Amino acid sequence: MSVLKQILSVICLIAMLSSCSDNFEKTKSGLLYKIIPGKGKGNAAKPGSVIKFHVLVKQKDSVTYNSYGKVPAFAMVDSTARNYDITELFPKLKVGDSAVVVQLIDSLVKMQAGQMPPGMKKGDKITFYVKVLDIMDNMMVAQASYENEMKQQKERDIREVEDYLKSKKINAVKTSAGAFVEILKKGEGPLPDSGKQIFLKYTGKNFKGEAFDSNIDPAFGHTDTFKIVIGQMGSIQGFEEGARQIAKGGKARIYIPSMLGYGIQGAPPKIKPYEHLIFEIDLLDIQLPKVVNPKIPSAGIDQTNE
Repeated sequence: MSVLKQILSVICLIAMLSSCSDNFEKTKSGLLYKIIPGKGKGNAAKPGSVIKFHVLVKQKDSVTYNSYGKVPAFAMVDSTARNYDITELFPKLKVGDSAVVVQLIDSLVKMQAGQMPPGMKKGDKITFYVKVLDIMDNMMVAQASYENEMKQQKERDIREVEDYLKSKKINAVKTSAGAFVEILKKGEGPLPDSGKQIFLKYTGKNFKGEAFDSNIDPAFGHTDTFKIVIGQMGSIQGFEEGARQIAKGGKARIYIPSMLGYGIQGAPPKIKPYEHLIFEIDLLDIQLPKVVNPKIPSAGIDQTNE
């Protein structure tokens, strides 16, 4: 299904479910729900199976999460679902079913020993709009499905970044993983390879040009040089991919698709889910990392020669 069709389907789903908002049922814990049966065949989800579904989440009148057109959610069906949680509904769902689930904040606060969710107040509610795509009893099949969805999302991300660069007439080189690097100054000497430590100054922005972090601008509270060892996952993948394209003294802009950045979850509140990023970097130095030889404890044994 195309992204446009998925968006239209969720709009229709919300409209349909909103029109029958007075017909909610309740789970054992009091969670409100309404199921619209689909045309799918087969049994309902059972404990141990994996349910694959799209979900849109609204807090008050704002959409806070939407997987439609992106990576669906995958969840294990548990026989002991959490109280007052969307997982309570899973054993009732079949492939093709749609559902709306409502958490009343007043009830949720009672379940959480008086803890109010951030940004919410008494009388508010959280609404989940769910569409079941598949139910899988084989974990290997579920894993393969998840990996395929992640691959497709990365491909969508790369196309979006390519379209952005084309619209801005930016000449950038694509790395093997899918980041894009606009080299402003190549630098001198060899490029940093695996095991080398690099020292950088950087500013991170979203595609609207809004800065979310920097070790150059003191407004962000840290101006120490950023250090990472290539190949040791000291940063998001796209950042390291870009930094490897310039030598000492080099400067570049790295355009990072979300799946090579903070991906599905983002890094709230500054980086949204699926948000593409831009990093402007200065590579100050390349060194071999210092190796610290740890002391071997004697464990109380006198190792001197007698």
